[in-house]
Amino acid sequence: MWLYLAGLVVLYHLLRWYRERQVVSHLQDKYVFITGCDSGFGNLLARQLDMRGMRVLAACLTEKGAEQLRNQTSGRLETVILDVTKTESIVAATQWVKERVGNKGLWGLVNNAGICSPTGPNLWLNKEDFAKILNVNLLGMIEVTLNMIPAVRKARGRVVNVSSVMGRVAFFGGGYCISKCGVQIFSDSLRRELSYFGVKVAIIEPGYFKTAMTKGDSWVLYFKEQWGKTSTEVKEIYGENFLASYLKIVAALDQHCSEDLFLVTDCMEHALISCHPRTRIKVEKFTCAQ
Repeated sequence: MWLYLAGLVVLYHLLRWYRERQVVSHLQDKYVFITGCDSGFGNLLARQLDMRGMRVLAACLTEKGAEQLRNQTSGRLETVILDVTKTESIVAATQWVKERVGNKGLWGLVNNAGICSPTGPNLWLNKEDFAKILNVNLLGMIEVTLNMIPAVRKARGRVVNVSSVMGRVAFFGGGYCISKCGVQIFSDSLRRELSYFGVKVAIIEPGYFKTAMTKGDSWVLYFKEQWGKTSTEVKEIYGENFLASYLKIVAALDQHCSEDLFLVTDCMEHALISCHPRTRIKVEKFTCAQ
């Protein structure tokens, strides 16, 4: 009996493995729009998809980031400047995309742009600190999606939203974990709505990886910066001992992160090119699991 059940489990995983590795056809004709391509996951994914022969439309926050990316890629890749917190910038980028994709539509929308500071214990922060992150990671992502969806629907394509494992369990205060939780809820609702039109929506949940936002002592600097901005009353309540213990925990994160960003971008690529992509992908240091 147990041997029979084990055989069924093995067969299930083999069939799933085979099914997920079926790739959509004519990738060289498909357009993918990626936000946050100055560095990190977005930059690597843009280069990765360009090497695969897809038509990458890369949105960067700065002209410097856009120029560097163009210098590292083929002539197929095109860049546009985008600030996801500004409606006029999103509208302009949307029109730019429509002019390029034409009647083919937009196969892939990857909402990758994000920030993680200001960060710290909630009582060290104010409303503006929360809003700064939410405007980029959640509200900006939503507005970009709402503007791009007509083009994605035309192609019966994909939406890939970058959340985080901290969108499930909050590690610290501030807007980051809240924003990533919001990304998940928005994505789940969007998936149900767009399935009617043949559009698939996937959530990528990276663990702790070294990017421009997190490498080195970035987190320690974030917390120290917020501590310096807090009121005298808050500093007296928490005290230097609390700060020291908190910084010790944060500094230890660096020992448990991965520098292999391909673990994340390979999952993003899977969500874009697989005929049967997973809807929720948790990317840990050595594994990629649903």
